[in-house]
Amino acid sequence: MKEKTLLILAAGLGSRYGGCKQIDGFGPNKEFIMDYSIYDAIESGFTKVVFLIKRDMLETIENTIAKRIKNKIKVEYAFQEMNNIPSGVIIPEDRVKPWGTAHAIYCCKDVIHEPFVMINADDFYGRESYKEISKYLDNIKSNNIGIVGYKAKNTMSELGSVKRGVCTVKNNKVRDIVESELRYTDGKIEARPLNGIEFHLIDDDTLVSMNMIAFDYSFLKCIDDNIKEFFEKSDLSKDEFLIPTLIRKSINDKAYTCNIINTDAKWCGVTYKEDKEQLIEFLNKLYDEGVYPKDMWK
Repeated sequence: MKEKTLLILAAGLGSRYGGCKQIDGFGPNKEFIMDYSIYDAIESGFTKVVFLIKRDMLETIENTIAKRIKNKIKVEYAFQEMNNIPSGVIIPEDRVKPWGTAHAIYCCKDVIHEPFVMINADDFYGRESYKEISKYLDNIKSNNIGIVGYKAKNTMSELGSVKRGVCTVKNNKVRDIVESELRYTDGKIEARPLNGIEFHLIDDDTLVSMNMIAFDYSFLKCIDDNIKEFFEKSDLSKDEFLIPTLIRKSINDKAYTCNIINTDAKWCGVTYKEDKEQLIEFLNKLYDEGVYPKDMWK
């Protein structure tokens, strides 16, 4: 069996959610959203999970979700720490938030040596997405990236804006990806790019990235090659080293081909505290349909 790693980014805190949603309980046995991600990944052929966390979360993760899955899949840890950066960089005194998703993967370079998929800890992606991205990993090349493309309408929250990577796709290839804030305005989806480009309306079926992305392990070298430039040219008081930005640069430089992985799966997550009851109801329906057993790790 080909080695495949699921990298779960769980170091951030949900400011709009109002707490640490990564370790909030949503299932009948207080399962985290991560439980469902890992269960679906195992069902789809993944062989290892890496938790990217803050160091002070280690004991909590070990005593909860890692304890539940330890006999099902190999588990490793990496830590996103402010000082895990190239030598010679001076960190501004007022810098508080982490350096971003590309830096998160940079922090995993000692534990990832195989093709891997990056996901967010607080997003429910759907079984179909894991099956499709697992098949993509089976044949991934060193200069390939695969992004699961969700229809924008399947990723919205009725409670407010959400951040998504809006993809420009041609012949199943991602030509561009722009981090944007999406919101409903008069029944239409309005996209406000975070790079300052003027806001515009997008179709319901416009494909967006939810940070479910497949990489060959060689992409770690791409991150290593670009991180020094980030620290040399960025405003270190606020800028972040982000995966969508790096993917966009890699596409423009023709260093990587970025393929879209289509899915009709519906995203479900907890951007806001009020999303919790909706997610619990969504999961209960999946239990009723037999998608998950009542005690999935028994």
